[in-house]
Amino acid sequence: MKKKCSKESRVIRTSRVFPNDVNNHNTLFGGNLMSDVDMAASISAARHARCGCVTASTDSVDFLSPITLSDSVCFESYVSWTGKSSMEVFVKIIAEDLRSGNRRIAATAFLTFVALDDSGRATEVPRVVPETEEEIKLFETGEERARERKKRRLKSKELADYVTTDKPW
Repeated sequence: MKKKCSKESRVIRTSRVFPNDVNNHNTLFGGNLMSDVDMAASISAARHARCGCVTASTDSVDFLSPITLSDSVCFESYVSWTGKSSMEVFVKIIAEDLRSGNRRIAATAFLTFVALDDSGRATEVPRVVPETEEEIKLFETGEERARERKKRRLKSKELADYVTTDKPW
């Protein structure tokens, strides 16, 4: 089985926060942040698998500190754990006050992607090899998160049986 280090899938993207990026609280609009998270994570998944990949789920996005107009925002993502055809991608969002230089973790996110072959079927991905202390911690706790994802997905499917598609109008 082929293996790849987490660093081989690392994506780093930094941008500035502008007035059209903020909400009525003058903080970065959460929907914009989530879109950027998915964009960075999808590149990490594709770098790891080197094939087509689809977002299977956004497992969590935890907003920890507001991002303001005086900040830059850096998205750092990489594959933190792998199953047979699935990849867990971790994204940390770092805000930097451009005046003081203070940096803080503004948000964290976990997403799951599935690798697809040319006919659109799930295909095996290389095992991930963690190297840094952070990567090792995420890798060691990845299997537990995968179990929780499976439970949540089953509950979502059960709920979908009760949700209607009737027009409310």
